[in-house]
Amino acid sequence: MNPQETQTLALWRAASPGAVLLDGFHAVKHALRFGAEIELVVTTDRAAVVALADELAADVGDYLEETAHEVSEPFLRDLVPRGSPTGVVALAGRPEPEPGRVRSAPIVLLENPRNLGNVGAVVRLAAGFGVAAVLTTGDLDPWHPNVVRGSAGLHFATTVARVASPHALPAGPVFVLDPEGADLRDIEIPDDAILAFGTERHGVSAALRERADRLVAIPMRPKVSSYNLATSVAMTLFRWSATSANAPT
Repeated sequence: MNPQETQTLALWRAASPGAVLLDGFHAVKHALRFGAEIELVVTTDRAAVVALADELAADVGDYLEETAHEVSEPFLRDLVPRGSPTGVVALAGRPEPEPGRVRSAPIVLLENPRNLGNVGAVVRLAAGFGVAAVLTTGDLDPWHPNVVRGSAGLHFATTVARVASPHALPAGPVFVLDPEGADLRDIEIPDDAILAFGTERHGVSAALRERADRLVAIPMRPKVSSYNLATSVAMTLFRWSATSANAPT
């Protein structure tokens, strides 16, 4: 281990408790763009990462050139055993959640999700649509490294947090996605809505269904059992965006 790597390891170990692992160039790029407090950037090839930034995201190139610690590939694999296809990882401070702030866009609630990749994809969608927050219930940590990887670092573009139960939600009408609901194409979703989605396997719980102000169904061909969770969120958010002046254009 050379002196640079010794210093990098010390900084890595001294990172704040609960620091968020950003795995890959796009995760680091998005975190920087949306104001993350980056504690450390590590790369196996600083020149290559800066060149990639010049090609895809010139707004972050100078930062990476000035701050990235260059290390060997074996050293990076010791830090992050999974490795990184673009040879760059970072640690960032985890922001405090703000799900109760005044908002002009819906909140997405995922009840007891199980698939880390699905949750990451939902966060990525939420960031693109300008959603106020993605909230989860259950044991899954919505800031798990695999979720952050799935969101491409876009956790920092919205509020992402875990809540104790469907009864611990901010104010706003609760629209629960359920096969017995009204056709999504026929409803208008208000900007302060909470859009609630059940588990990938079992759908919404009885408790969440009872909490609903309105049940909403996504049209689906007979004999098809279900849509992917992220696909369902995408269709619902697109419906909201079609009628809201606050949706991104």
